[in-house]
Amino acid sequence: MSLLIRLFAAVSLLGVGIVHLVGWFDWARDTSVVGPLFLLNAVAAVVLAIAVVVWRHWLAGLATLGFGAATLGAYVMSLTVGFFGVQEQFRTALEVWGVVTDVACILAGAMVIMTHQWHQRRVNSPN
Repeated sequence: MSLLIRLFAAVSLLGVGIVHLVGWFDWARDTSVVGPLFLLNAVAAVVLAIAVVVWRHWLAGLATLGFGAATLGAYVMSLTVGFFGVQEQFRTALEVWGVVTDVACILAGAMVIMTHQWHQRRVNSPN
């Protein structure tokens, strides 16, 4: 079960990375601040996806959850007040997939943390 949850987290992270890489190629590479952030997001997603599968620690889950929350938070800012000059409208399929994968990262990260805690309690129980 733990492996399936970590794989779900990795796929969610890679989904976020793909969304940002496609966005970078489509339009973001022409912006001064958001462009490099989109590329950094794509690279960080790959690194975290590897980490969450290889490193069986609750911090990998926290990183996944935090990554999804930070990415979703930045997107919500771009929808409302703007994010470094970028104002989104939530009109494209890429934006929908971005929200879906961000929420999936948040859920998967929480599941990794909970599974790790459950496993630790089971291992440390006096039975």
